[in-house]
Amino acid sequence: MANFKMKKIYLILLSILSGILFWLAWPVNGLAPLLFVSFIPLLFVEHFISENKEKYNWWNMFSYSYLTFLTWNLLTTWWICYASFAGAALAFIFNSLFMAVVFTVFHVTKKRLGNIQGYIAFVFYWVAFEYLHTEWELSWPWLTLGNGFASNVNLVQWYEFTGVFGGSLWVVVTNILFFIILKKIIIDKKKIKEITVRFLIAAVVVIAPVTISNIIYNNYTEKGNIASVVIVQPNIDPYNEKFGGMAYDEQLKKLLSLAKTKIDTNTDFLVAPETAIAEGIWENEIDNYESIITLKSFFKQYPGLNTLIGISSYKHYVRGEKLPNTARKMNEEEYYDAYNTAMFIDNKENIRLYHKSKLVIGVEKIPFPALFKPFEKFAINLGGTTGSLGLQKERTVFKTDDGNFRIAPAICYESIYGNFISKYVANGANLIFIITNDGWWKDTPGYRQHCAYARLRTIECRRSIARAANTGISCFINQKGDVQQPTKWWTPAVIKQNILANNEITFYVKHGDYIAKFSSVVSCLILLLLIFIIVRIKLFKKGNFIN
Repeated sequence: MANFKMKKIYLILLSILSGILFWLAWPVNGLAPLLFVSFIPLLFVEHFISENKEKYNWWNMFSYSYLTFLTWNLLTTWWICYASFAGAALAFIFNSLFMAVVFTVFHVTKKRLGNIQGYIAFVFYWVAFEYLHTEWELSWPWLTLGNGFASNVNLVQWYEFTGVFGGSLWVVVTNILFFIILKKIIIDKKKIKEITVRFLIAAVVVIAPVTISNIIYNNYTEKGNIASVVIVQPNIDPYNEKFGGMAYDEQLKKLLSLAKTKIDTNTDFLVAPETAIAEGIWENEIDNYESIITLKSFFKQYPGLNTLIGISSYKHYVRGEKLPNTARKMNEEEYYDAYNTAMFIDNKENIRLYHKSKLVIGVEKIPFPALFKPFEKFAINLGGTTGSLGLQKERTVFKTDDGNFRIAPAICYESIYGNFISKYVANGANLIFIITNDGWWKDTPGYRQHCAYARLRTIECRRSIARAANTGISCFINQKGDVQQPTKWWTPAVIKQNILANNEITFYVKHGDYIAKFSSVVSCLILLLLIFIIVRIKLFKKGNFIN
């Protein structure tokens, strides 16, 4: 019994070690190469459980893997607690649950289909899970493995061909290869000479992509027409000022005063943060609002200026109009939608709007609205409009009057979705403007991780980014993923730079998440085979199997 307990302690420590390695590898810690070994302690746990079937079963595997992923989630995304402790707890619990289920299914597959088949299945399972986690109602792709290289973009310049899921595939494959080598040495007592070929294969799998990436990075030349862009970081406290503590006209005055220090007659764009205009604006009356009149009056001084700025807006539905699930009741007969909106005002004073479409669960949307709409009143209040916001299906690209510049307006959370951003580019965007309000997370790794992920979008699409945050980090990111002129946290700032508007389309933009989609198809086929084998065995044991 003492020996069994000791082994249990080792299993717990190995499980926690895997979670710690993932955390140390993650931005902004910057030790990305640790991703190549982060699964290994947990894979040793899985091997031990597989070899001791009389004492352990799939539930034990689930428990230990849950410990790994809970450790990773807690250490990496603890900062969610600043918005809501309850919301953070749910995020930790369920995200860890989903990951543990995937790992447990891999364990069962390996047990039923064999070791080699099991490890191959694990590669497809994990990538397929990450893809599902970007597409379904409970989407939370923050910890997609490929995101782990966001602080080391010189390692993943080939994302322009594969997208972020290419990085996830790379991580899982290398972990399996190194695990097999270590298992041969530690457990099977094989000498290094006997596993040289395996070691060389693993080394090539790591070194070859890094080499290719650095060649691309060192030889890539930015392309496109020059756009002069000014970014304003007003630094208004989202908790105490943004939504009531400071008058809306004072907020706008502060923003324009900062902008005026950098704008001149040659400036093409002014970019201001998410909900920079926090008052609720009815879209059908938008030209009548004092804030809009003030903006247009300011722009008359700069005839060539185009502006992207975040607002909170509302749409009123006329009687008989089809209502979406997000529609709110105004009275017995009238309904409306609330939006987190990007407003584009071109140099002819034409106004166009884009409604944020990737919404934050628990804050901006309630998942599965047909089922859970009654719980909308419990949505986390981060100021401004709460509950399920309206959205739009198409990716609106804002064009300047001369057609030279076509802007992808990404609002906050949307910037972590590679395929989502690539659809803007497929629709013609040659620049990406990200507007966000990162003040919710205080001075934590949260806002730094969020900024780092944007670097991956520039590589996937080869588009320059202008990123305007309410408070740090506002910056420019070039087409290679280099961050330029990053602003400081909790500091009012304004920055200006010429960036390039590239019109070329990358392989990834053309073909999307083909790696993830292929993995999803293969995973489904493997699961069907697994289910068939399990059912067949059970029927055979019951004596009901017909040959």
